[in-house]
Amino acid sequence: MARAAEMQKAVFGGAQASELERSGGADPLRIPRPYLLFLGDETNPGYAKSAFGIRDWAAEDCVGEYSYGDSTLTLGLPEMTPQVAAQHGAKALVIGIANSGGVILEAWRPHLIAAMDAGLHIVSGMHARLGDVPELAEAARANNVRLIDIRRPPANIPIASGRKRSGKRLLTVGTDCALGKKYTALAMARGFEARGIDVDFRATGQTGILIAGGGIPIDAVVSDFEAGAAEMLSPDAADGHWDIIEGQGSLLHPGFAAVSVGLLFGSQPDAFVVCHDPSRTEVLGYPGTPLPDIAEIIEATILLGKRTNPAIRCGGISLNTKSYDAQEAQALIEETARRYGLPAADPIRGGPHFEALLDSCLA
Repeated sequence: MARAAEMQKAVFGGAQASELERSGGADPLRIPRPYLLFLGDETNPGYAKSAFGIRDWAAEDCVGEYSYGDSTLTLGLPEMTPQVAAQHGAKALVIGIANSGGVILEAWRPHLIAAMDAGLHIVSGMHARLGDVPELAEAARANNVRLIDIRRPPANIPIASGRKRSGKRLLTVGTDCALGKKYTALAMARGFEARGIDVDFRATGQTGILIAGGGIPIDAVVSDFEAGAAEMLSPDAADGHWDIIEGQGSLLHPGFAAVSVGLLFGSQPDAFVVCHDPSRTEVLGYPGTPLPDIAEIIEATILLGKRTNPAIRCGGISLNTKSYDAQEAQALIEETARRYGLPAADPIRGGPHFEALLDSCLA
């Protein structure tokens, strides 16, 4: 996976076109690039995960960063006003921070309006809708720019057909939420491309969509249409082409299993990778609910997944070892591989174990 623009070129062309015609014209979300990343007056890096994710995986699409007031947060990008960013080619200002409740703060509004006055579109992954703020809606009309809410799925998503599609697909699944499904998918897409394989990363969540420049926010799709959205996102492709699909939720999660089932059925993965954080013992945010074992996730994924792809198989295990030093991580990776009889790796650490994981998925 090289540049994000190249990585996502097949999302909106070729095989996708005929698939969209069959689905009544539904179209995955497209984001104008490159970006100016808005950090507001934030000081805590923990609230800027989207901005850091975009910087880490789509640096070529980042013109600069924009903050104000007492902000001490930086991405290490050039600090620019919207006017300067527009002169450097920026097409959109992306709200790269989050807050409790996902609201558009009143203090942000003059800065967002200034960006629109400079000709930039505004992109938000917040729960609140940009267009519901009257002064933002008026500024967008006056400047002929778009207010883009990432968590708003495209119109006319079809009911899933269950039809087997050409090409190959890999889905990242997890023992829990927020443990590395997106980073695993991105790293694997990069690994496939390094081997000369025709591959696309298919984004299903807020940050992934911003990294890729397009996708479908699968957790915002009405449940009956989730599998159809996944079919639309990974259409017919050449036999040697791989779509690597960003997973969401977990099949055995008490709150978010539904999105995982729809994504699994619609993706029809030929291979899947189980993502796991070995430092966790309980489901995140659900005290007293034990974390499922990797074997349970493999069994559940195959049981359900073979309904739309009887040939589904587990390609291996992705471990999030950020809580461990290098020696501890190595020991965990090797023990996990022995225990489950599958390749295991931390894709961010890379190395021979990760290459073995890629080999297994491509086998």
